[in-house]
Amino acid sequence: MQFAYTIIYVPDVAASLRFFEAAFGLTTRFLDDSGMYGELDTGATTLAFAAHEMGDFNYRTGHVAAHSSPKPLGFEIALVTDDVPAAHAHALHTGAAELAAPAQKPWGQTVSYLRCPDGIMVELCTAMPA
Repeated sequence: MQFAYTIIYVPDVAASLRFFEAAFGLTTRFLDDSGMYGELDTGATTLAFAAHEMGDFNYRTGHVAAHSSPKPLGFEIALVTDDVPAAHAHALHTGAAELAAPAQKPWGQTVSYLRCPDGIMVELCTAMPA
């Protein structure tokens, strides 16, 4: 087994890709012609978005839409950066909502938490100390 993808269901795939480009500097690797699926260039593990309609098609029992949940869902995307406060401020400027301001953790990392317009929770953090 090898972890290959995280696919998050969102209301507007292209908008989520644009937000992650603007807020975090990631680039779109792929957006299918239907606009129902897209991927960011994130390295060995792919971060992808699919339209809620794809989830409805794939499994008929339904799912919780992160954008309409009053609280963030119980998962996050973590992005490593050397400058958490600057990245956090930039993401807020591009439309993210603050869940927790940058803070130094007892184990040595600086960490902050944001919620994207599509409801995804993002942790910004420095690399774990060696």
